[in-house]
Amino acid sequence: MSQKAVFEGLIIDEQDRPVSAAYVGSEATYVVDDDGFMRHIPSEYVDRQVLNFLKDQILQNKDVLADQATKMLGQEDIFTRAVIENQLEDVDKQMDLILNSGLPASNREYLGMMGFRVKIDIHGDILEIVQPTVNDEE
Repeated sequence: MSQKAVFEGLIIDEQDRPVSAAYVGSEATYVVDDDGFMRHIPSEYVDRQVLNFLKDQILQNKDVLADQATKMLGQEDIFTRAVIENQLEDVDKQMDLILNSGLPASNREYLGMMGFRVKIDIHGDILEIVQPTVNDEE
């Protein structure tokens, strides 16, 4: 049971309407309007789907991410790269931390400004994840 709606403000329903977050007891939920009936979907169910999608993206691009991180740090040695790759492999632990603590509001706002959105159905299943794209020129 999650106590934070990680992607609050970034979830939309099938009609592209914003989905709000609310609490049922201490459990965070996303509230989807189903023709006037407000369905409360446990946020952890939706958040885990999104985090698993992001995890797959990270693991598929692990080499590129490790290269870019070492360049950003200015430490392009094999030891730094090994540490970064190890952190990328332990992404499951990072995701559990995110589920427990949530994302800071500023991070969610930034994701929203970049165009990140998650479309769900009335059961909380992900229909689409819209994420910013990177051009080759960038």
